[in-house]
Amino acid sequence: MESNIKDVARLANVSISTVSRVMNMPEKVAIETRVKVQEAMKELNYTPNALARGLIYKRTKSLGVLIPDISNMFYSEMLHGMEHAAQRHHYNLILCNTDNNKARMLESLNMLKEKQIDGLVFTSEPVYPDYYEVFKKLQIPIVLAATHSLEFDIPSVKVNDEQASFDAAECLIKHGHRRIGMICGSITDNVTAMPRLQGFLRALRVHDLETDVDSQVQFGGYKFEDGYEAMGQLLRKFPDITAVFASSDERALGAISYLHEHGKSVPEDISVIGFDNLRLAQMSIPKLTTVGQPLYQIGYLAVEKLDHLIQNEHVGELRTYVRHELVERQSVARR
Repeated sequence: MESNIKDVARLANVSISTVSRVMNMPEKVAIETRVKVQEAMKELNYTPNALARGLIYKRTKSLGVLIPDISNMFYSEMLHGMEHAAQRHHYNLILCNTDNNKARMLESLNMLKEKQIDGLVFTSEPVYPDYYEVFKKLQIPIVLAATHSLEFDIPSVKVNDEQASFDAAECLIKHGHRRIGMICGSITDNVTAMPRLQGFLRALRVHDLETDVDSQVQFGGYKFEDGYEAMGQLLRKFPDITAVFASSDERALGAISYLHEHGKSVPEDISVIGFDNLRLAQMSIPKLTTVGQPLYQIGYLAVEKLDHLIQNEHVGELRTYVRHELVERQSVARR
């Protein structure tokens, strides 16, 4: 006959709530009691399921994670950090790929609600007012990772995109470049694209360089092929360009590919700097100079912050900005 939580409590001579606490929050149970309960579970060959773990505290020890595009290399390292933090706090992650589709996102949220998740990590996308209304109906803690909301008081973890982009552009300027273009994200993206554009333009203004968005900036998607296409468009309207800031590594690698196929050498003819520091940045030829985001740390801190909310503990600062880093490799040369 299969053992249950009552059998464990009886054998360990503790209450059912103590057994549940050992499974949910072992760090809050005296070590002698914890060992006694764990030995009873082992002797009875008892494997707790999600319902048993949530019997007392009405928690499933499950967290939902919404990813807009699982094929994007950006998310793997961030998910790595989330997973390690979740393991530390004894949570399971339920990953949902929304494919940048609002209908799929709403379906995912409904599914996660049915799963009775304890909290949600929402990544990268802006939080629009209609999203926020859906979030409120979930009635669970939510943390934003690699995005934030200045309109709504939702805890978040990300880099300072404006300053990071300023540093990227200034790196090119300090290498002697004066004719600098930018491959940017969508003009409708106020979370990352617009702050990165503002940082780029601020660097040009600080150093008294030309700032003509129409000729110097090409907007588009975030994938490799978008960067490839944008580089061609940028060259056509800004032919004497000597350096490019691409606001993601995928865009940067797409730009390098276009330049190589059209007889331009990187960095001898045109220097390229990216943003993210994905693993592929050091695998490309030439190896990509880029602004590094601590993606693992962003994921880890997002789950840490979410756990504080679930435990009704003080979350600290509402919007956490983590430090970025300029990673200099081989794709930027002195002019």
